[in-house]
Amino acid sequence: MGDKEERILKYRPLGVNACPAPGSNRDSGGNSSSPSSSSTVSLSAFALLYSELVQYHQNKSSSMNDLEANLERCGAEIGAKVLELVSFRERSYKRETRLMAILHHLSITIWRYLFGRSADSLEQSMDNDDEYMIYDDRPIASSFCNVRSVDAFVSGIIAGILGAAGFGARVSAHSVGGGGGDEGDVGGDASGGGRRGGSGGTGGLLLPDVGPRERCVFLVKFNREVMERDAALER
Repeated sequence: MGDKEERILKYRPLGVNACPAPGSNRDSGGNSSSPSSSSTVSLSAFALLYSELVQYHQNKSSSMNDLEANLERCGAEIGAKVLELVSFRERSYKRETRLMAILHHLSITIWRYLFGRSADSLEQSMDNDDEYMIYDDRPIASSFCNVRSVDAFVSGIIAGILGAAGFGARVSAHSVGGGGGDEGDVGGDASGGGRRGGSGGTGGLLLPDVGPRERCVFLVKFNREVMERDAALER
């Protein structure tokens, strides 16, 4: 775990909550980027459906790697549909062509549609320009499941959204200590106080108080052609 924590600490915060993408209507003031209460799915319904999904793929998988791959494929199919839905509902939305713009759209607007709140942090690698990390202090997929690889479903959704938007990337999920800690406290004690669910947003899948748990980090590594295209647009 030490090597992974050292690698994670070499990422530069990009200020998800403080820096919405330019020209976007993505603040937290009850606008169109927050789903209405009528579109909120109850947590019990999600937990039941998701547990059945995990058990179905678990019975078909011969190893944990197979389970992760199956959950990622399932999530990728959903991710493409999520992008289409959000694009339809966001009247001010225009097709993103820049890498940072799509990352902010994903970690703020789309994250609110999925989970009722923005992602907790977006960071860029200081060593590799093509690597970014999205932090979730309250990962819903693994909150009530003891199978460690279930967050692969969400990483599949992220990959599906990026792929459908024309930003091909490999996305993987990793657990790190101390959910709900201060910004940058990546290597904290996993027994530290977790952030409480409560009313953490308007709509989405809101979590109850289930106590401390590990943060989930989604590592996004973009394809080479995506980086080359973004560099060409920069010039």
